[in-house]
Amino acid sequence: MPDEATTMPGQLHEARGDAARIDAYLPAATVQNHAANLLALANGDLLCAWFGGTQEGVPDISIYLSRLAQGSSTWSEPVRLSDDPTRSEQNPVLFAAPDGKLWLIYTAQLSGHQNTSIVRRRVSGDNGHTWGPIDTLFDLPGTFVRQPIVVARDGAWLCPVFLCRVAPGERWSGNDDVSAVMRSTDNGATWTAHDVPGSVGCVHMNIQPLRDGSLVALFRSRWADHIHMSRSADGITWSEPEPLALPNNNSSIQFVTLANGHLALVFNNSSAAQSTGRRASLYDDIEDAEDSGTLATQAASARGTAFWGAPRAPMTLAVSMDGGRTWPVMRNLETGDGYCMTNNSTDKLNREFSYPSIVQSADGRLHIAYTYFRQRIKYVSVSEDWASAGERQAA
Repeated sequence: MPDEATTMPGQLHEARGDAARIDAYLPAATVQNHAANLLALANGDLLCAWFGGTQEGVPDISIYLSRLAQGSSTWSEPVRLSDDPTRSEQNPVLFAAPDGKLWLIYTAQLSGHQNTSIVRRRVSGDNGHTWGPIDTLFDLPGTFVRQPIVVARDGAWLCPVFLCRVAPGERWSGNDDVSAVMRSTDNGATWTAHDVPGSVGCVHMNIQPLRDGSLVALFRSRWADHIHMSRSADGITWSEPEPLALPNNNSSIQFVTLANGHLALVFNNSSAAQSTGRRASLYDDIEDAEDSGTLATQAASARGTAFWGAPRAPMTLAVSMDGGRTWPVMRNLETGDGYCMTNNSTDKLNREFSYPSIVQSADGRLHIAYTYFRQRIKYVSVSEDWASAGERQAA
């Protein structure tokens, strides 16, 4: 862990050897910190939410929020926004609703059983300084979120979800997860579900609008092979996800449509093909403490079994100029071995760079946050030209 993480917590600083890049390590209130999501507010503030605690799946995992106020050079101390002592609260997502309210949604599950997850919500009327009560947004067990709600050109709200499915008596391991889009035409009061066809193993659906008003979505792959893509004209009917040339390691990705129409993606440029080991499941660290004899190993789906343990590195920024069909511009934000055969942060065994989030502010800057060794959330700010400069340097 770089010195800046402990000697300069939250402070923006020029990256070592790179004057065009600004870095920071967000202050940490817990041993483990993971799954950042960013939101650029209209007033110039930047918010980052993530989950923290002892270890993913343990019930002391809660949602935290930090703010980089407009004009400030330091991220604020994190504020805890959830505290259910019975559930692991994960995957926070921030949404600035058209009516000026700010939403926080997140998952809440029992131990490592993602099939027990429900989605909870809090709403703020003052840009996240204070929050209303916690309620339940989606109560179907196994419902998971990771990516932002978007507003379609017809005004409908689209919330991508994935469903963690198991047969009775099985322990979840991700073999049969599918994606869907929850759609609301009454500002989030009610929702209808729209399945993504052929999406077994395609999760963390990330929707963004294109300049023509159509929608494109990218997916993480449980098979640790490739990023997948789907398209829609209306947010209701989606094409079957198809693999891109870009690899995926069964870890989260995120992309955003930029003001110039380009797409900027942050992802791990690796897959199972680079892996020398394989984990039994995402939660094998904590399952040993449970009564594993009561649940059977999840059966393979028609697509097979989820691949866990592929290296979560490098962390790469890519840019597409043709609506996501090709990604000719790439530059690494972070390099390393990406070791993630354990989620253990207490003993500092994990060395992954993962779960990126990316937004663009009104001044055109790109703001990126991601997990650093499951110990800190790292923040990076660059321009789109920074990525292109990396291409020129490599040429």
